[in-house]
Amino acid sequence: MHCPFCRHADSRVMDSRTSEDGASIRRRRQCPECGMRFSTTETASLTVVKRSGVIESFSRHKIVNGVRKACQGRPVSESDLALLAQKVEETVRATGSSQIEANEIGLAILEPLRNLDEVAFMRFASVYQGWESLADFEAAINVLRANREYAESNETFDLNETKRLTDR
Repeated sequence: MHCPFCRHADSRVMDSRTSEDGASIRRRRQCPECGMRFSTTETASLTVVKRSGVIESFSRHKIVNGVRKACQGRPVSESDLALLAQKVEETVRATGSSQIEANEIGLAILEPLRNLDEVAFMRFASVYQGWESLADFEAAINVLRANREYAESNETFDLNETKRLTDR
């Protein structure tokens, strides 16, 4: 690491701390030549391969912008969008790959968006997955309904199970 003051080619790490979100490491360094101290932030690089073959850096901002369009007019806050983008990045980074297809990012967006707002999910999925007919929308709505009914039946079961166990 070059010293930003004297451009010496070496520096010594004095202290390292993980950032609050765990996505980067802040290092406090000292130049052995001039003695000045400075901080660096290190992150693992993640690149995205687009359909056209172009490679670019991963950006949470792009996720937020894309999902914001689907959430227009919906009760979704900026902090909700930021949290969704963080979840997507965590999912993508958990693959362990430093390069990921844009399509995989889109797939990683679908589940957190469905949990956030079903209407926004339908909007995003219809564009992302290229739905072309009402049948595509109907099929997706049926899947959403089935998932909701399944979740509600499991919640009811869990509540009944809890009541049964506490009545003993």
